[in-house]
Amino acid sequence: MSGNRTFTMIKPDATAAGNTGKIIDKIIESGFTIRAMKLTQLTLEDASRFYEVHKERSFYGELVEYMTSGPIVAAILEKDNAVESFRTLIGATDPTKADEGTIRRMFATSIAANAVHGSDSDENAAIEGSFFFSKREQV
Repeated sequence: MSGNRTFTMIKPDATAAGNTGKIIDKIIESGFTIRAMKLTQLTLEDASRFYEVHKERSFYGELVEYMTSGPIVAAILEKDNAVESFRTLIGATDPTKADEGTIRRMFATSIAANAVHGSDSDENAAIEGSFFFSKREQV
């Protein structure tokens, strides 16, 4: 996954609001190819493991609870310079500070309910993608 792949999740708030298709369309229109995708629901154990890096932070429990509150769509995306390109596409974590036309500006409702996750490095993209998808599922 170095350089040309990244990982994303469409979060429970965006799936509950019926924005999954619109977000996927925006991703494809921005030149990304979807290499793996699935609709799933995180268990408490899954979310605790996925967000373990934040375990000591004050928001950890709230984050785990939120991420288990409904279905998510996990996906591996491909494009040149994928991590940076996707982070530009999704915009700032705070949707009020996100640029016009970004996914978070269009679909997020708050800093916590910010519609999508995007990996912050090639290394984390590989780790996060492997959390959800086996090698055989990553075409």
